[in-house]
Amino acid sequence: MSVPAPAWKQFQAKKEAYLAYARPWEKKVGAFLTFRPEAQAALGSGPLAGLPFGVKDNIAVEGFPLTCGSKMLADVVSPYDATVVARLKAAGAFVIGKTNLDEFGMGSSTENSALGKTNNPWDLTRVAGGSSGGSAAAVAAGLVPFALGTDTGGSVRQPAGFCGVYGFKPTYGVMSRYGLTAYASSLETPGVLSPDLELVKAVFEAAAGRDIHDQTSLDPQPLEPRPIRSIAVLADLADLDPGVRAVYEQTLVHLKALGYELVPVTLPTLEYAVPAYYTIATAEASANLARFNGIRYGHRPVYSENPEQLVRQARTAGFGDEVKTRIMLGTYVLRSGFQDQYYTKAQKVRTLIRNDLNKVFERADLLLSPTFPVPAFVHGDKTMNEFQQKLADKFTVTANLAGVPALSFPAGLAGGLPVGMQFTAPAFGEARLFEAAAAFATRVPVTACPGTSLDWSK
Repeated sequence: MSVPAPAWKQFQAKKEAYLAYARPWEKKVGAFLTFRPEAQAALGSGPLAGLPFGVKDNIAVEGFPLTCGSKMLADVVSPYDATVVARLKAAGAFVIGKTNLDEFGMGSSTENSALGKTNNPWDLTRVAGGSSGGSAAAVAAGLVPFALGTDTGGSVRQPAGFCGVYGFKPTYGVMSRYGLTAYASSLETPGVLSPDLELVKAVFEAAAGRDIHDQTSLDPQPLEPRPIRSIAVLADLADLDPGVRAVYEQTLVHLKALGYELVPVTLPTLEYAVPAYYTIATAEASANLARFNGIRYGHRPVYSENPEQLVRQARTAGFGDEVKTRIMLGTYVLRSGFQDQYYTKAQKVRTLIRNDLNKVFERADLLLSPTFPVPAFVHGDKTMNEFQQKLADKFTVTANLAGVPALSFPAGLAGGLPVGMQFTAPAFGEARLFEAAAAFATRVPVTACPGTSLDWSK
């Protein structure tokens, strides 16, 4: 697929104009941990030729830092490209910077980053979401036409909803995880954020596919148009912010007007999705993050009496509170005598959730839900503490537990803030997501963030 982008074809010719635009926005938003706006465009004629993009700083880019938003890895520079990055470079795109994130992808606000603060371009007093908040803020502010994030439990979709752009999570395996710093290996996948749906599709097509470096990788199905006839809607939605509920109800009106049959459904396992997700995710995190111990690489104390003390000091100083909490929880649920009680039971719930979704897709082509129960909240909001943020993940974690694709799309505004809705599809149903979102955009076009002046789609 070829993406028209004359604005970016003029990127080099009008570099000073871009820098004059980008630098003030980046100073206000703080989307990037490493920002190199002077980068030279790649040469070539690929489908993404000349397009700069941002990469979440837990994905490897040769010559760029790979900090994961953590003091533990603050000085690490990647010697290689992740497969998805290499494929996008081969398609003609080039990396302009590494975006901020919650430390190791653990959070829903990007407030857990140890290395920077990211603000929502729509309202600088509010969070950009997380954990891919930097990527969402960068594309919403017009600093790049698209950015890569990672999605473990909604970390691409939730910030996309907060910032009024598209956030796409593919079927588990169809975008290689090679070069992605592991947090919860059975749940996470690279994803794409952009205000341009056609560009999301083009990036996905360029980056997806089997990879010899990732044994979990798979080939996607072709993105051929597919008629969508019916959309499942949750029959009992509770605890939604009034503004989000209003946008959700208006979304139903638009979908009916587009000719879709709305099928009320229930997901009996939805109330168990969050505890199952965090049991599995923390267990995998405790194993994956064991490698960060200050011995081979990462933060290392100036002096220690012995190797045990070195590891203790390195991890105490290098990890933030949220990372430590999840490591301890994961270690607890994997302990002898507790594994069957917690981790094994959570895996059984995961199977039940997958079965519930399969039943839904026997009745409808897609499932609609809000992306998040509230719009972007104010920095430091005590009503949305870490515990409440975890509970609010219930609409997004189901897709990760089941390994199916999902797309957050801009659905409207509430109090001047963007609200995202989410389509979830069966495995390899990416074409359904794009088809339905494109139809919805004919009734509700994407609203640009106030103050942004660059339109990369024209």
